[in-house]
Amino acid sequence: HWNLMQLANALVPVVEDTEGLQAALDAYPAAFDSAWRSMMAAKLGLTEVTSADDDLLRDMFAALEATETDMTIFHRRLSDVPLAADAGDDELLSPLMPAYYTPGEVDGEVRGQILAWLRTYTARSRVDPLSSEARITRMHAANPKYVLRNYLAQTAIDAAEEDGDFSLVTELLDVMRHPYEEQSGREQYAAKRPEWARNRPGCSTLSCSS
Repeated sequence: HWNLMQLANALVPVVEDTEGLQAALDAYPAAFDSAWRSMMAAKLGLTEVTSADDDLLRDMFAALEATETDMTIFHRRLSDVPLAADAGDDELLSPLMPAYYTPGEVDGEVRGQILAWLRTYTARSRVDPLSSEARITRMHAANPKYVLRNYLAQTAIDAAEEDGDFSLVTELLDVMRHPYEEQSGREQYAAKRPEWARNRPGCSTLSCSS
């Protein structure tokens, strides 16, 4: 019987060009950081995201953690948040409310935290070179409206296995072919996970083979 070290040595090929490998490893952090910042710039509708925006990103993730939030809906609906400096609190929050699983928690300190971030974000967006139209186009191209959520897939699987009905499988496939486009009459596929699916196997809890 082989021990784990012998098995690892057998599975991992010998790397002859150790200098090249080290150079690649050394370059990875910078390459990852650049790609991540490009992605976040697109998702937020900004021309670029630099180290000057680190607080903006940090506070965004903190706001997302303050209450259970559907991030797909949050980022998609963020393009609907008004950028005007005189926008009221309710105007800022209203587009994002469908993203929160417990809207009642968006109150008090949590509400204040989210609004503080939105004020910072809208102020940052107002000084960005992108026009309002270009900003929305950029955000919609980076933030899908439709994703194949576990509960949608499981519902389609159940219908196919139990009733021999593959219509939902076909429709889901059609929806997911155009995840970034608005699709009239298909809003149900852009909704956050329903409460009944929170702990249902296949919808929230998955096996290794799922």
